Amino acid sequence: MIEIDARGFSCPVPVVKTQKALDQNPGKYLAVLVESEVSMENVSRLARSRGYSVKAERIPDGYRLELTPAGK
Repeated sequence: MIEIDARGFSCPVPVVKTQKALDQNPGKYLAVLVESEVSMENVSRLARSRGYSVKAERIPDGYRLELTPAGK
């Protein structure tokens, strides 16, 4: 699983980092770490628009999002 640590960045940086990772790793599982609820919502929206399912988990310093490609 590829992990993107976007903590410490405000939007749109977490979305841009996630978009780049999705483009470079099509069909792969990704984990994205973000600090804020806004970033979590924006990254989730991007992933869903690309056909990924999203599982969000609250962690001590933000959120961990697991992005699963469609059909996997």
